[in-house]
Formats: sequence, C-alpha cells, structure tokens
Amino acid sequence: MSDQMADDDVATVSNDTVAPAIDDTDDVTRQRDEYLDALQRLQADFENYRKRISRSGAEAAHRAAGDLVTKLLPVLDAFDLAEAHFSATPSPEAEALAQAHGLLLDALAKEGLERIDELSVTFDPQVHDAVAHVEGDGEQVVDDVLRAGYRWKGSVLRPAMVRVKG
Repeated sequence: MSDQMADDDVATVSNDTVAPAIDDTDDVTRQRDEYLDALQRLQADFENYRKRISRSGAEAAHRAAGDLVTKLLPVLDAFDLAEAHFSATPSPEAEALAQAHGLLLDALAKEGLERIDELSVTFDPQVHDAVAHVEGDGEQVVDDVLRAGYRWKGSVLRPAMVRVKG
C-alpha cells in the first residue's frame, strides 16, 4: 500500500498547464522591463529638468545683478565727477568721498565689476567709444578717458568714452 500511496502522491503536470505559466512569466518580465525603461526615462527627464531650472535661475540672477549694476553706473559717474571737483582742494570731506567711492568700487569689483579706464592702450571699439581724435603717429591708442566704462563678469556694460590719439 505504501507503494501505491507513493504513486498517488506524485503529481503529474501536463504541457498544457506549464505553457500558460511560462507565457504569463514572459508577459510579467516584458511588463517589468517596460516599467523599468519608463522609470529610467522619467528619472533622466527629471534630472534634465532640474539642471535646466538651475541654469535658468542662475542666468536670471546674473541678469538681475547686471541690471542693478547698470542702474548704479550714474552713481559711480557722480562719484568720479565729485572726486575730480574736490581734488584741487584737499579736505576731510573730499577724503571721505574718495573712501566711499573706493569702498563701493571694491564691493562691486568683488562681485565681478571691472572698470575700463586704462590710458595708452590700443583702441578697441568693443570696449572704447571714441568721441574725440588727436593727431599722432602709429597705431591708435587711448589718449584720455572722458568717462569710465565698465564690464560685468566679462561682458561690457558700457564702453569707456575716450579720446584717441593716432
């Protein structure tokens, strides 16, 4: 009887039963792969979105800072004119004015502002606006700076107004 019982305990599986189970496993594997691909694409899209938003935020901050500095250029010009006016008569007020001007220029320079006011450099129409010309020999060089120009992080905000010699 135990031999007969052992034979009854053995289950027989037909090919008809195994084939649908294999097909179901293939479908589940295919579906899993599709979901994995979709997830990877979604992660890549989100990473690209995050980078794009970060870049656009940085660009907006850069533009806003440049706009603020552009609005401050008349203040810097007023400091230049006041210093030129008070330079003939030294006084504590003139010294205080020069210090305030220097502090403002230093603070803006640390953020990326460069002053364009060099003399005896080759004339460059990208950074100089020639409003006067003096006869001379050789190449054209900056003879006098009538109004300083400024660069903001490498971009010219305002060209220097200069007299050119040559």
